[in-house]
Amino acid sequence: LVVEDDILIRLDAMEMIRDAGFDAVEAADADEAVAILEARADIVAVFTDIQMPGSMDGLKLARAVRNRWPPIKILAASGNVRLNSDDLPRGGQFLRKPYTSHQINQALHELLDAA
Repeated sequence: LVVEDDILIRLDAMEMIRDAGFDAVEAADADEAVAILEARADIVAVFTDIQMPGSMDGLKLARAVRNRWPPIKILAASGNVRLNSDDLPRGGQFLRKPYTSHQINQALHELLDAA
């Protein structure tokens, strides 16, 4: 599940994830992401931007996902935010924007192979 408010970045991330061999679903904000997670049981990872408008930013979304859907892996990205080691839930990974398709491929495989 790709959660990104910028449509061009979201579409690019979707393409990178599909090129890495994964199916991808998209959401424009955290509220839409939660609705998708509530409706679908096949989501195994959430790739979220950290800075997003709406009721939750990406860090709050990551914590909500970990609390409600503990098996789901979390990958977060930002070009402006610097994270401390305890900002993401345990096991979550961070990518600095701009990221490459190789970085996404590697991060998703690391997260999902660790399951």
